[in-house]
Amino acid sequence: MAHPVSPLAPKSYPDLPAVAGVRFATAAAGIKYKDRTDVLLMAFDAGTTAAGVVTKSKCSSAAVDWCKANLPGGLARGLVVNSGNANAFTGAKGQASVQLTADFAAKALGCATSEIFLASTGVIGEPLDANKFAGVLDTMASRLGDGPWMDPARAIMTTDTFPKLYGAILEIDGVEVRINGIAKGSGMIAPDMATMLSFVVTDMPIAAPVLQALLSRHVATSFNAITVDSDTSTSDTLLAFATGKAALEPIESLDDPRAEIFGEALRDVLFDLAIQVVRDGEGATKQVSIHVEGASSDASAFRIAKSIADSPLVKTAIAGEDANWGRVVMAVGKAGEPADRDRLSIRFGDLLVAKDGERAPIYDEAAVSAYMKGEDLELTVSLGLGAGRATVYTCDLTHGYITINGDYRS
Repeated sequence: MAHPVSPLAPKSYPDLPAVAGVRFATAAAGIKYKDRTDVLLMAFDAGTTAAGVVTKSKCSSAAVDWCKANLPGGLARGLVVNSGNANAFTGAKGQASVQLTADFAAKALGCATSEIFLASTGVIGEPLDANKFAGVLDTMASRLGDGPWMDPARAIMTTDTFPKLYGAILEIDGVEVRINGIAKGSGMIAPDMATMLSFVVTDMPIAAPVLQALLSRHVATSFNAITVDSDTSTSDTLLAFATGKAALEPIESLDDPRAEIFGEALRDVLFDLAIQVVRDGEGATKQVSIHVEGASSDASAFRIAKSIADSPLVKTAIAGEDANWGRVVMAVGKAGEPADRDRLSIRFGDLLVAKDGERAPIYDEAAVSAYMKGEDLELTVSLGLGAGRATVYTCDLTHGYITINGDYRS
């Protein structure tokens, strides 16, 4: 079922350039949806390094387990992604399905199954018939191209209302380096690893362990700093592939100063994709940045920010354009982290609504109400305990979320 495009959707989309060593094709295999692409095959030149982070869910999907087994090898030649079926909670059938899918892909691309990565998204608990990929992957392999990137972004969508893609071009030692990324995600979003599905490619020559370290570092302030509904998916997968085609000496160590330059660009791509997921949160009408400062530690600040961002009461108040700081106080108090009620201050945007444990003397109801009508909101909690700080990004909770999830399988 198609849903109205999010009011927070971008007004335009980037025209991402080709990345040397990466080609792809999409197809309609009839996994769940009719008359729309639901399979992505991405092919990488020999020597492409791979890194990834996947869900920490104890009920991870068969595709996640497959990626966890192949990531230590650090090399990739192919990626197969399907939408419409998560191949999660499918037991031995799920294991057989990923093996068969990898066999089809390896044959189509002429590589080992250990160099094939898989990701699936959609309904949990329904067996995925890998035979639907038979012939389809061979055909896709015969028509691989290096654009347009909008095609793979659309092929991996489920309840997403718009495709998510972003890229960066940077210069290192006078050589242009490209990073392209796509993502999908709208509901069941509270990443604990990584997130949803997201795939990033670059032509930077970089060793797999260094790419892995940078990916793990920057996911903390991008995908792992967002939440739509507090539910961590069984299928969360973020993979990065580096073809090494840029005319540079490879980055072999984090001590290489180029690692920091490349890492910042990678972080920018991950962050933009993560924010796009929040802006496409199921039923969302507002994006909200939750800042916590003055906590006893950064980790404590993050847990408090997450408690606020995940609170249905806070999120519904924001949907109703109500600056109900009492619900924010509740979410701080239940987080189980150090907090002193009488030092607590709360701001919506630049407007102080609570200070030192009570309503601020300068509180202006009209000004706050006007602020809450905006689409992009900032909520700041100051604890007055230390130097810890963190930000979590979320959206509001509307009737649209119930509508989408009440009939998801039907």
